[in-house]
Amino acid sequence: MQTLDQPTTLNTDSAFDTTIHRRKTRPVKVGNMTIGGGHPVVVQSMINEDTLDIEGSVAGIRRLHEAGCEIVRVTVPSMAHAKALAQIKIKLEQTYQVVPLVADVHHNGMKIALEVAKHVDKVRINPGLYVFEKPKSGNAEYTQKEFEEIGAKIRETLEPLVISLRDQGKAMRIGVNHGSLAERMLFTYGDTPEGMVESALEFINICESLNFYNLIISMKASRVPVMLAAYRLMVKRMDELGMEYPLHLGVTEAGDGEYGRIKSTAGIGTLLALGIGDTIRVSLTEAPEKEIPVCYSILQALGLRKTMVEYVACPSCGRTLFNLEEVLHKVREATKHLTGLDIAVMGCIVNGPGEMADADYGYVGKQPGTISLYRGREEIKKVPEDQGVAELINLIKADGLWIDPQ
Repeated sequence: MQTLDQPTTLNTDSAFDTTIHRRKTRPVKVGNMTIGGGHPVVVQSMINEDTLDIEGSVAGIRRLHEAGCEIVRVTVPSMAHAKALAQIKIKLEQTYQVVPLVADVHHNGMKIALEVAKHVDKVRINPGLYVFEKPKSGNAEYTQKEFEEIGAKIRETLEPLVISLRDQGKAMRIGVNHGSLAERMLFTYGDTPEGMVESALEFINICESLNFYNLIISMKASRVPVMLAAYRLMVKRMDELGMEYPLHLGVTEAGDGEYGRIKSTAGIGTLLALGIGDTIRVSLTEAPEKEIPVCYSILQALGLRKTMVEYVACPSCGRTLFNLEEVLHKVREATKHLTGLDIAVMGCIVNGPGEMADADYGYVGKQPGTISLYRGREEIKKVPEDQGVAELINLIKADGLWIDPQ
């Protein structure tokens, strides 16, 4: 897919700068993809097949990858699931191609994680679930000694995995979830972004003490304001500590349909616009492959990836000289397979040429029954309305930018 290179430093000097200047982060390799380091924002998703179903999992990974997903995650709740990943990886390479794989490990998963680390490119752990903490009775706070004892247990459990990933040159995602903070973090910091950040930093510090830096951090929540606050606080703390780890963005459990997409866009898009974020996943209660177009639409709207045609169209009004909704649909259907073009469909001459000035091609109703076609700001020809779409295609062909749809 065609992508746009992006600046890698966050710049807030000018309110008039329309470029998103991405926060500087270290590059982390995940298979044949690189997250951070100024590379294009990477799109991820997760299959919903049981990992024990080898054939189904391979098919699910392939569907996602063919839809444009660049890194695929699978769940690994048991040792049997971890061993099944070895077969999934082999079969995937034999019947399709190499796809970067991530394993999701929860609940006392040290042995599972060590096994699965042999077969995937990245292991995702949740600090709130990685080590079981016996619940405290009543409302007593954790003493400093108790806090440190649990921290020592976490280090003991995490260290073998860190060493394994470090020695293999693989990656880890420290994936904090607002809904599953460890109990001592809840007692100490409350159900807050501060608790989420401290939870991540505890695991980061263990990794750094073992000279392991192939880390990606996420701070997901199902409520957008909490998610935004957690990521922004994480960036602030990392900047203070001189850390440059890339961030995985997502609104967890966003739901489905229009609202799920809006909710995800509100959270992910807001942070990306601030230059924060290196890889994204839209979490919808739908078929996983339906998440991918939402991801690319967010990135396209912000100018971070250019993987499809950008359509500029007015909302229609009493001046419109043709059925704008119908014509936009026809133009889209004829050109949606192209990559990287901006096409404007405007209903009248009042706003048309000005509002579409940045488009590569314009389709404007100037007088009843007639369409004016533009290349950039230049009017190229007037054609009958019923020939407008065909002549637009001819214009694109004349410029050598047309490819036939597959």
